[in-house]
Amino acid sequence: MIDPPNVFELFSRSLFVIGGTPVTLSGLVIALVITIVSYAGARLVVGLIARLRGRMPDGGVTLYILEKFAGYGIFLLGLMFALSSIGLNLSSLAVFAGALGIGVGLGLQGVVKEFVSGLVLLFDSIINVGDYIELPGSDGLRGVVHEIGARATHIRTNDNLDIFVPNSRLIEERFINWTLQGETRRIHIPFSVAYGSDKAQVRDVVLSAARSIDATLPDEGARRSQVWLVSFGDSALNFELVVWPSLLAVKRPASMEAAYTWAIDDALRAAGIEIPFPQRDLRLRSVLGQEGSAGLEALGLVQPRATVSAAAQGVSQNDAAHDLANAANDGLEPPSRG
Repeated sequence: MIDPPNVFELFSRSLFVIGGTPVTLSGLVIALVITIVSYAGARLVVGLIARLRGRMPDGGVTLYILEKFAGYGIFLLGLMFALSSIGLNLSSLAVFAGALGIGVGLGLQGVVKEFVSGLVLLFDSIINVGDYIELPGSDGLRGVVHEIGARATHIRTNDNLDIFVPNSRLIEERFINWTLQGETRRIHIPFSVAYGSDKAQVRDVVLSAARSIDATLPDEGARRSQVWLVSFGDSALNFELVVWPSLLAVKRPASMEAAYTWAIDDALRAAGIEIPFPQRDLRLRSVLGQEGSAGLEALGLVQPRATVSAAAQGVSQNDAAHDLANAANDGLEPPSRG
């Protein structure tokens, strides 16, 4: 058994010298305790601010910056106290720290670059947590900004894929922010009808279909739904539905475009407006007055169909529209193709 005086002598014995200051075992233990406490305190504060940020979406950007700097600041402050508890004079280490800083800077310049880029992104207004962005040169890869970290920005797609993009890439390269400052955007849904169709009827039918989608915002000033005739095709008049959807729908672009396309097709068919086939296809209407499967049935090449489609029964099968409606009701963004 070790006597108490020997224990005291053990803890007060100098282990090594840094900058002319002897470092003892007791100093190392105290420094370790301070470091652990500061780290735990930083995690606790970050967790509390993150929980508060989740309850106050309007103050998300400011609280997110506070969350990051509180975590870094508390830990670095604790680290400085830990070094002081050892007995080190930080000013006496200035030359050593400068030399070490040069070495670390050369070896870890990539890490330092990403860290500084992350700080720039935190204070810049071009991107915020919760924005829906499209990455540069990624063939339409899009997602919601989940976190701006010390090294990379965490982006989560609607397919529930987690993508980590180096912070510097979002500063040095071009990217698209679909929802900057919580704003929606206008989308264009192309469709075509046969030559000879009543353009006024096409407009009314398609606008009615667009307004039947819950994601469509009410007409207000310049933000109103429109139908544009954009070009004359080889076998069709080419139109675009121009519509302002909700912010939630903008963050689910594939589901949104599928919902409007499905609704337009249902509406045109219900109104008897022809969606044309390319003129190079063989058509039997001039001979039999029918075409497609109906023409084949008239020739006796196929048996008449006895089933009744869901559209004929008046049952909507627009899954994409249902997906958007469910997401809006739940206030969530479940995974989808978009």
